[in-house]
Amino acid sequence: MKHYFFFTGIIFLAVLGCIFLIEKMDILHLKQTDITAEVLEADGTSTLVWKRLPYPCYYRIDTYIKTTGTIAEEAIYEHIKTEFSTTTSCKVSSAPIPFYYRITAYGMFGAVTSPSTPIAAPYFMAKSPIPIFHYTEDHPASLRPFLLWHSIPNAVLYEVELLSAPPAQEGGTTPSPTNHLTSTHSIFTNGWQADLRAYQSYEKIYWRVRALGLKHEAIGEFSPAEELYLDKSADFPNRPIPNTYDQVMDFRQPIYPVYQWIPLNGVTRYEVELLTELPSQERGTSPDPNRAWAQTTTGTNAVYDEYARPYAGTYYWRVRGLDAENNTVGTWSDPASFTVDPLDENRVYAVALGDSITHGGGAISCSPAFLEYSYTTYLPFECLNLGRSGDTSHTTLERFEKDVLPLHPANLLILTGSNSLRAYGVTAQDIIDDLDELQKKCLNHGIRPIFLTLLPLNPERISLAFHSDTDLSWKWKMTVVNTWIRSQKFYVDMEPHFYDKEKRIMDPLLSTDGLHPDINGKRMMAEIINERRELFRELP
Repeated sequence: MKHYFFFTGIIFLAVLGCIFLIEKMDILHLKQTDITAEVLEADGTSTLVWKRLPYPCYYRIDTYIKTTGTIAEEAIYEHIKTEFSTTTSCKVSSAPIPFYYRITAYGMFGAVTSPSTPIAAPYFMAKSPIPIFHYTEDHPASLRPFLLWHSIPNAVLYEVELLSAPPAQEGGTTPSPTNHLTSTHSIFTNGWQADLRAYQSYEKIYWRVRALGLKHEAIGEFSPAEELYLDKSADFPNRPIPNTYDQVMDFRQPIYPVYQWIPLNGVTRYEVELLTELPSQERGTSPDPNRAWAQTTTGTNAVYDEYARPYAGTYYWRVRGLDAENNTVGTWSDPASFTVDPLDENRVYAVALGDSITHGGGAISCSPAFLEYSYTTYLPFECLNLGRSGDTSHTTLERFEKDVLPLHPANLLILTGSNSLRAYGVTAQDIIDDLDELQKKCLNHGIRPIFLTLLPLNPERISLAFHSDTDLSWKWKMTVVNTWIRSQKFYVDMEPHFYDKEKRIMDPLLSTDGLHPDINGKRMMAEIINERRELFRELP
């Protein structure tokens, strides 16, 4: 028996030695391999897929966000996440964020390949929307199907065109002169329940979609025409769809959540309910007896939670359509969920406090649930989003004790006052008084206040987007407030980076609605903040 273990040990060591030599001397020339991959999609799930190497190994997948180049000498790619896989695939996000991936193969004794050339996700640079659901001959649609696609950066709305046959020319920015059946451009989310009952004589039709901007200008081209086979006997979908298709994976949601959905055709009134456990009845038509919160809304496809949700655990939410008598239209949607991770036992490093510019959202119709419109998404360090849409400088101040103190962050990024700039009757000194009081509260509780200077506005675009006026003295008020901010010990100067060429107003290329920076604007904000990391207090 002793001889058995001795020779087994010798063989084991010999095998290890061979593996070591193969890997370290690169006998198989694996170091010269540049792993290539592509993003494949099925039913809204995106997967990064690559070929297996001719050697037993596992894979490291590093995720990066490409920077804007605004800051001199900043890195081209900012590393945000590392994952490992024993298979040749990895689930990735379909959000329109400039994600890039580098894959490295590892053997028993370390890396056997160099990191791959950066592999770009297709969603940020897409020229046209990418469909999510496909209605094939084997899986036909009902006469009222949901058509869904991945959102296009900075799109305000979408136009869907229905055709009897393929268009005269694929792509382009105008409806087809031939085979055109109908089109609609009143879709303010990345999905639409079509009504195809007028076309039930067709075995199949075609559909395509394009993105539009604030003034209904084309953003990119029409998507390639999709076949849409029809099943006249199929039941109509009778419940909204929670819109979670373009969520950023493994990123914290804002502490004030937003719930959004793909609406039912012809229904304008909805109710959302929040639960701390799965509904007691699947779908159904009645409110859940254990609901924690609910809210009804009209004429929109998103509800903003009025309460912060900082406590760890999994939350469930669902939505139903309502008629004029408060009866459910169809049934409740399937439940969606989000998870609040427990906070660090020691102390939270950073929290972002402010109004909708912090909360997120942009391009008018994109809510903070689309994390690509939150600057905290692009920060290379953990930062909880405590923004709340609609805040003035004073309402931000009022929720300090309730929202900020329980978190007790080491650093508090403060950006609030833009809504106060817009408001008539609110002076610059009013805003300064609120900011000064916020600073005092922070210092009294051992929190470092780091102010961000207020961004310029674009009143013309604000009027087009929100049908509201802006105080004519906004720029003078902003100058006075920002002068005060620059006199404080800890601040990050955002203002100069967001002007148009004439240095008058918010650059339209950075903000569709003239108030909220779009994706590139939010990326810039994060990069400017990261450039001033010396301002931050480090955790012990």
